[in-house]
Amino acid sequence: MDNLIFAFNAIAPIILTIVLGYVLKRCGLLSEQFLKIGNKLVFNVSLPCMLFINVYSIESLETIDTDLIAYACIATLIIFCFGILIAFFTTKEPKKRGVMLQCVFRSNYAIIGLPLAQQLGGEKALQVASVLSAVSIPLFNMLAVIALLMFLETGNIWNQIRRVFINILKNPLIIGVFAGVVAVFLRSIIPLNAYGEAVFSLKNDLPFLHTSIKYLSNLTTPLALIILGGRFDFSSTKDNLKEIIIAVTARVIIVPTLAIGVAVYLSEYVNFLSIGRNAYPAMVALYASPVAVASAIMAEQMKNDGKLAGQLVVWTSLISIFTIFFVVVILRSMNLL
Repeated sequence: MDNLIFAFNAIAPIILTIVLGYVLKRCGLLSEQFLKIGNKLVFNVSLPCMLFINVYSIESLETIDTDLIAYACIATLIIFCFGILIAFFTTKEPKKRGVMLQCVFRSNYAIIGLPLAQQLGGEKALQVASVLSAVSIPLFNMLAVIALLMFLETGNIWNQIRRVFINILKNPLIIGVFAGVVAVFLRSIIPLNAYGEAVFSLKNDLPFLHTSIKYLSNLTTPLALIILGGRFDFSSTKDNLKEIIIAVTARVIIVPTLAIGVAVYLSEYVNFLSIGRNAYPAMVALYASPVAVASAIMAEQMKNDGKLAGQLVVWTSLISIFTIFFVVVILRSMNLL
């Protein structure tokens, strides 16, 4: 019973905030224009601030779990290949194949995953998850470009890849993480005073700036979840029912079962991986969360099936409520959370 209560308390705040956004939109209190502007505010301002402050809070770059990062990269690439097979053998429409592939490997790590990691493991787990985002977010974006191009016939693939790669380097989330890593590195090489403290630190010497960034950081989770709820749309489900069932099953059931299950086996039973307890909330966030909201926008921009992509965002978000609950209960019963 304790495990069930723990799982419920971890997931319920996220669910209720999303539901609030959906209700407020249907009541007319949130306009479509507000949701668009709010989404830009989260993506360009508050979320990068949250990633920066979380990475900046780690004690040293030496505490970064390299085994976790290596496993996450390899597992994501394997999942990507698995998604290619699913997309190729389940639909003949090129514009749907890329969307299905993207759904299989790309999770909503920034908006759903990071708050979930914090709920499951507290600030320490959030720091691990934030550092992991320095690798996962760029990797997701690059693989998404490949996924949405590989099934389409176009004569300018390399030009498109080059243009999107530049956009990836300008991605606010990546910039936020990179700035945090640089800040931690600089802090590690700054001389210490007689009390063993850094001569200069953002928190102690520029408290007004540190506090302002934290204010913006605290805005991220509630606003992002409310916007996600407000943008839910249940139309066009019948036209893509087969693709939705297959892609959703892969995203929220098969991928977390295999990715997290293999990690637990390699770490806890054969001692092949050396990952700390704070790594498991990050893994739940990375592999069990629904497909990224940005995947629908990206699919539309790159001439894939935007309607199917939007439906996959909706249905993976809904079904993952239950699958995340079971994953948390199982890991909790194994004393891994």
